[in-house]
Amino acid sequence: MDQDNNSEDDSVGQAEDDAQPPFPLGLSDSEAVEVLWQVRTQRRQTEPDLPDTVTRLTTPEGSIVYLVGTAHFSDSSKKDVATTIRAVQPDVVVVELCQYRVSMLKMDEKTLLKEAKDINLEKVQQAIKQNGVMSGLMQILLLKVSAHITEQLGMAPGGEFREAFKEAGKVPFCKFHLGDRPIPVTFKRAIAALSLWQKARLAWGLCFLSDPISKEDVEKCKQKDLLEQTMSEMIGEFPALHRTIVAERDIYLTHTLRQAARCVEAPPNAEKVPAVVVGVVGMGHVPGIERNWDEELNIHEIMSVAPPSRFGWVVRNVLKGAMWGLLGYACFRASKGVGRALLSLPTVQSLLENIRTPSV
Repeated sequence: MDQDNNSEDDSVGQAEDDAQPPFPLGLSDSEAVEVLWQVRTQRRQTEPDLPDTVTRLTTPEGSIVYLVGTAHFSDSSKKDVATTIRAVQPDVVVVELCQYRVSMLKMDEKTLLKEAKDINLEKVQQAIKQNGVMSGLMQILLLKVSAHITEQLGMAPGGEFREAFKEAGKVPFCKFHLGDRPIPVTFKRAIAALSLWQKARLAWGLCFLSDPISKEDVEKCKQKDLLEQTMSEMIGEFPALHRTIVAERDIYLTHTLRQAARCVEAPPNAEKVPAVVVGVVGMGHVPGIERNWDEELNIHEIMSVAPPSRFGWVVRNVLKGAMWGLLGYACFRASKGVGRALLSLPTVQSLLENIRTPSV
């Protein structure tokens, strides 16, 4: 084991050494830029031998996007990302993250493992403040699912994104883009798309998730056929949820990848040349991005949250107390004291009191 670790450290150290190009002394800024550009061009492989998880997309201008499909709790996905970035020396790396999840890029594994397992009152309050009560509670329940997988595997999520961030920093002039739709928009649209009964069923299912998960199960998620089968099962159960959480984000990710693939300016004359982009996304998004790649996209439509109808407003005010009670009990069962703390919030107590008190 020690020998394996040492060899891995040596390879990482060698990669870091290789990342430092030979630099002649006495160069002006413009000359230094040109030298770095040439070094990257020399390192870039025109016909790279890439993992099977990589899909190649092109633009009319000749830009190339290497789309790495990953499993979010996978060591082999991290290796696929590193291999791809080192081989193609991209102009831009795009990852399936938004500004609300960017903190995971700089946290170490130990801190992330602790954060993923620790669902406390502060996190509940923060989620509710950021997304509203219903969307915030749903976010906490999904965090519970992530914590369950983390506990089963002993591995923090997002390792492939941290690997992409690290490798992008070794490539001269490489930009790092956050390519996902802001998570508050996704949760609000997802909650708005579900009926009250669907919300209750989903919350109940997420709270009582207890099936064991192995690393082999995670690696199977990189197989398109298995993943598409799983997605098909989810479509049948919650089609509106699949549309908002998967299909709409496929569109958004396609849009950001296209933006990243615009031509770049090459020194010394700022000539426009095709870009090379590496996209790092969950394997479940790859088929949708491929389907949308040449389509006309409407981004404004998937960034808005429709106001509730009058009928929906009435129904929600009648049943909101019962719904919160159910979700509070589910959270209590899922993470012990969180549910009790949730039910003790003044806002929840006031609403429950209004439900119990008949209007005159």
